[in-house]
Amino acid sequence: MPDLDPALTDELTETALALADAARPETLRWFRSDALSADNKEEAGFDPVTQADRDAEAAMRRVLAERRPSDAILGEEYGHSSGSTCLTWVLDPVDGTRAFLAGAPTWGVLIAVGDAAGPSIGVIDQPYIGERFVGAGGRAWSVGPQGQRALATRAPRPLAEATLLTTFPEVGEPDERAAFQAVARQARLTRYGLDCYAYALVAAGQVDLVIEAGLQAYDIQGPMAVVQAAGGIVSDWRGNPAHEGGRVIAAANARIHAEALALLRDVQ
Repeated sequence: MPDLDPALTDELTETALALADAARPETLRWFRSDALSADNKEEAGFDPVTQADRDAEAAMRRVLAERRPSDAILGEEYGHSSGSTCLTWVLDPVDGTRAFLAGAPTWGVLIAVGDAAGPSIGVIDQPYIGERFVGAGGRAWSVGPQGQRALATRAPRPLAEATLLTTFPEVGEPDERAAFQAVARQARLTRYGLDCYAYALVAAGQVDLVIEAGLQAYDIQGPMAVVQAAGGIVSDWRGNPAHEGGRVIAAANARIHAEALALLRDVQ
């Protein structure tokens, strides 16, 4: 995670929280609404986008235009906007649009800011629950129904005692699915369908692993910054940087990361 000047970290953290504040009402206007509908971005499958996605990203971009107009932006819905600083804001206005459409509160607003080396600050915000997870300046915390709490990932324990999460049972391509199942067979408990909230649970010390494939930068950079600030490790399946997406593993600690990675890294 790239280091930033403390004063700049404070400014960027305040901006990230302002982005989350701006996105919340835009998503809640549509969540569980009879007026909610979706367009499909994928001819051969179902990759939904809703007006909530568009409205929330537009609201966040307006905040950045006021507060940080010289920074670049990468957003899922409106693409890349160049900047004159080394910083890029990475935005996913509704991560988990399928959950959003189903009325399940496991979707979230994802925000990150960093440079080419990866994110320095990240936010996972769940507007309906009113729960926000933040990683910045080497520390992580949540704010929600139980107040503000420091976040810390779980202490080491064997994979045989671990809880593993992923979004889709059909993880990635067939070879990726086989690698995931090799880990799942050894884990004590495997659960599906939590989208970005799974990474928040790693940061909060509730679960040990999230393993996914086919991610984009905007899917992982916000969660990555939160998990790392809480003491976890996020990498690709070979232990390399994961901030550009692809095959990703988020682990509570180095021991469980190494044990899972040994089962994943042979995938071509």
